[in-house]
Amino acid sequence: MNEAVAAADTAWILAAFTAVSLMVPGLAMFYGGMVSVRNTLNMAMMTFGAFAVVGVLWIVFGYSAVLGNSLGGLGILGDPLEFFGSSALLEAPAEPGLPPALVSGFQLLFAGITVALISGALADRMRFGAWMLFAGLWATFVYFPVAHWVFAFDSEDGSVIGGWIANTLGAVDFAGGTAVHINAGVAALAVVLVLGARKTFPVSPRPHSLPLTMLGAGILFFGWFGFNGGSALSAGNSASVVILNTVAASCAGICAWLAVEKLREGHATSLGAASGLIAALVAITPACGAVSPLGALVVGGAAGAVCCFAVSWKYRLGYDDALDVVGVHLVGGILGTVLIGFLADPAAPSGAAGLFYGGGVDVLWRQCVAVAAVLVYSFVITLVIALALKKFMGIRADQESEYDGLDVAVHGETAYVLDAVGLTGASKHGTDAVLGAEAITTRAADPAKA
Repeated sequence: MNEAVAAADTAWILAAFTAVSLMVPGLAMFYGGMVSVRNTLNMAMMTFGAFAVVGVLWIVFGYSAVLGNSLGGLGILGDPLEFFGSSALLEAPAEPGLPPALVSGFQLLFAGITVALISGALADRMRFGAWMLFAGLWATFVYFPVAHWVFAFDSEDGSVIGGWIANTLGAVDFAGGTAVHINAGVAALAVVLVLGARKTFPVSPRPHSLPLTMLGAGILFFGWFGFNGGSALSAGNSASVVILNTVAASCAGICAWLAVEKLREGHATSLGAASGLIAALVAITPACGAVSPLGALVVGGAAGAVCCFAVSWKYRLGYDDALDVVGVHLVGGILGTVLIGFLADPAAPSGAAGLFYGGGVDVLWRQCVAVAAVLVYSFVITLVIALALKKFMGIRADQESEYDGLDVAVHGETAYVLDAVGLTGASKHGTDAVLGAEAITTRAADPAKA
């Protein structure tokens, strides 16, 4: 690679890094708008808090555990001590190429956002301290190993051994359908089962600000071009194809979700449009470099339609996934990863041939094995972590805090000043005066709290 090409690639990944970094506040707004006014700040704090914890761990040992030489050459975990503290990242590459510091920073964003995704399922009821500890433990014992399986490729000269899914199995996952979305989605399910349902379930609080949610979805949409396009690691045709496929899938996802919603409920809603967008983005994440633009329409449309049905499964099965992380990220991630086995076009950057393109079931079975491995590992280890935290420190907020809202009870703040006096410093016993009719209505619904 010559210096001019290396400089162009570096500039592209720097731009992608900037776009992906906006996904942190985007996710905070997306989730924050969907909860009640009493829990808006807590939802945003769970996103920013998890991102901060994971970022610290990434600098200390996470980068090494994910992209370091595999321990024993087994493809299970990178050596966490190989780049301990990441001081080696200060050095420029020996030959023209991407600076290691940039690669590390880009992957840091993936790690932090993946953990933050889980928080949407736990809205309105998890202790903030328990969440912060969970974020660190889950990143260490679940995300870092799984990311090594998927994102760590063997070096061309054989001096570095990467993860088993990327190399031994050879499954296709361009930007993180397994390591990010399936991983976070099934982890959310495990924690929800331990945490328990909200007191009002199956009735959920109304989203307090759908415009905020749509703005958050729009920012996530923007950031996703960096997320997927930056995963090409170069400024060229691959990144261009990925970006086209990403926007194509997004359009199909919105249309499909709204169509299903209109047929089922008689309305095409703004929340449905935002949800269809995210579902399609989730599904196209692993497939964006493997399918044609027409294939991207199929992936996005399938995700919009299927995930629209999937979000209602929680009512039938009895798990309280507050903001539909399971229905969107788990289901969408599985769908997008498996559809590669059918729709992979050998002319696309990944070069794989799916069942519909004459490749038989070779790609399909590899995709299914990758999905199953991440599902089982992430669910089991997450369940152990959640049960341990529940036993030794407790993970559920107390009943009074749940009723009054976690913004005031945990953070001592309110998202909005709803009267002229500006009682932003009110105690939790004065929450009704600050937060208005919603808190009063919630309390009145339960005579024990009235």
